[in-house]
Amino acid sequence: MTSTLPTTGDRVAVVTGASGGIGRAVAQRLAEAGMTVVVHYAGNAARAQEVVDAATAAGAKATAVQADVADEAQVAALFDTAEQAYGGVDVVVNTAGIMLLSPVTELSLDDFDRMHRTNVRGTVVVSQQAARRLRPGGALVNFSSSVVQLALPTYAAYAATKGAVDAMTLILAKELRGRDVTVNAVAPGPTATPLFLDGKPQDAVDRLASMAPLERLGTPEDVAEVVAFLAGPARWVNGQVLYANGGVI
Repeated sequence: MTSTLPTTGDRVAVVTGASGGIGRAVAQRLAEAGMTVVVHYAGNAARAQEVVDAATAAGAKATAVQADVADEAQVAALFDTAEQAYGGVDVVVNTAGIMLLSPVTELSLDDFDRMHRTNVRGTVVVSQQAARRLRPGGALVNFSSSVVQLALPTYAAYAATKGAVDAMTLILAKELRGRDVTVNAVAPGPTATPLFLDGKPQDAVDRLASMAPLERLGTPEDVAEVVAFLAGPARWVNGQVLYANGGVI
């Protein structure tokens, strides 16, 4: 089958959760590669506009769109906006997620439901639209986590949501047989983002940083490089969970 992969500069990327953390770095990296970027945000319009401004400063086209990733009507409208503004969608990167830590015995089921709604239902809703709309040569990149295999205490509920992402990603890759669309997940390790650092004492951060042979935390930019690879040249990587964690596992 001959791929109809557009050149990087012709590609249109929808990045969910793009107003901060890894999503922001991903949106900026794809813009630097020449892609048009639709910057999704949940609630912080000002931060999303900062990402748009950085993308346009890099010479790319960009626009910000608000949506609840777990609401199928809002996500459909997000994709409608991308298609109406730019003609189609070639890349979907689903970084939107929340992390609430607790031992299982003390876990708030309300917190678990919140994580499930964003991390699992949100991934399903976004992946549905991506599967229906990505053009030939397209790429869907979901976000998992290295804690699925690290099995760190207090991460059980969060890891459970990301294990669900792994399973869905691998199956969806097979379901899109013949479409010339790749489906992968990136599983970051400890990464210096507000989501990761929030509420952790410095000794805990230092301990997690020392786990990698490279003896540091990852950066959002480290992870964005992996996404850029999957979103562009990596046409023979499909149905995989790529661990971007500096060698922790």
